[in-house]
Amino acid sequence: MARFTVLIVAVVLAILTAAPMPGVTAKKYTVGENKFWNPNINYTIWAQGKHFYLGDWLYFVFDRNQHNILEVNKTDYEGCISDHPIRNWTRGAGRDIVTLNQTKHYYLLDGKGGCYGGMKLAVKVEKLPPPPKSAPVKSIGSVSIVTGFAQFMIPVSLFAFPTMWDLISRMW
Repeated sequence: MARFTVLIVAVVLAILTAAPMPGVTAKKYTVGENKFWNPNINYTIWAQGKHFYLGDWLYFVFDRNQHNILEVNKTDYEGCISDHPIRNWTRGAGRDIVTLNQTKHYYLLDGKGGCYGGMKLAVKVEKLPPPPKSAPVKSIGSVSIVTGFAQFMIPVSLFAFPTMWDLISRMW
């Protein structure tokens, strides 16, 4: 039984050391924060300072009998025209999500009259920023000192693999 436990621990350790760590994950934005998707809220101000990236999503909370979420072109957005939307994001629950799955400008508005009360939102979706560059390596003689916590750590896999191999070979 102890050998089986050691094997399981070794396999889990190997998977954890080999698994890539995600750099950036998608973010969920609740539109309007705690005021949600309602008239008389300036969504342009709400969106200021926020960066919307590919894969992020906008979460809309609203009264489904009074409002909806339509994607329109820039001209229709500016004029609050909802006659020919690009897409209707409303699913009927009043808790709807717009997935930002393309790098472009999204022009969203309420097509049931709320646009005239300010219920419109324009966001520009960008590609994910590149991951941060590694910290520089400073060499002192034959010893290298690596700056930055992530690179200071010697990869666990350098020690884990030989240890796992030793444990497995002892079991057989």
